Amino acid sequence: MMSASVAILVLLLACLLAGFWRILRGPSQSDRMLSAQLLGTTAVAITVVLARHQNMPALFDVALVLALLAAVKLVAFVALSARKEG
Repeated sequence: MMSASVAILVLLLACLLAGFWRILRGPSQSDRMLSAQLLGTTAVAITVVLARHQNMPALFDVALVLALLAAVKLVAFVALSARKEG
């Protein structure tokens, strides 16, 4: 179980690095926002893996809050983008 958790965390960290790269180099604001969503989803996944690995059920609540904040962030971005266009 330990080696599987480590392998999953390494893949998730690679996903974080790819997301950060796209945020820095993204040609448009939409690309950057999608990368921010990727970072939020990856943070939720890392938190869930750590909760399972460390046997800490409270971290599942933290993951749920992170997922909800990512959704609110996306709604705010869409609302702001619609206001700028209209």
